[in-house]
Amino acid sequence: MGGKRTQYEIYWEILTYCRNPQSFTGIIHRCNLNSKIGQEHITFLESKGFLRRLEEGGQSLLKTTEAAQAYLGAFKEMYLELYSRGPEFKL
Repeated sequence: MGGKRTQYEIYWEILTYCRNPQSFTGIIHRCNLNSKIGQEHITFLESKGFLRRLEEGGQSLLKTTEAAQAYLGAFKEMYLELYSRGPEFKL
């Protein structure tokens, strides 16, 4: 993805990255967000049921839910239609 990302691209990046449980700090760094904006996006995705919190070893982690699969699939289809290539996110 080039240029300024839309919030939908950021949602896609967060959900893609969180397929395996991730810490808030890890998400912020990997998805290149500041804490305030990152928290807003994560809170929104949790409210939609696309992310859930897990407790592992005393650490709070976030993981993509099954409910997010519809969004991820629709986003990929739309992106392919617009740009003739899938969205890119190097894990």
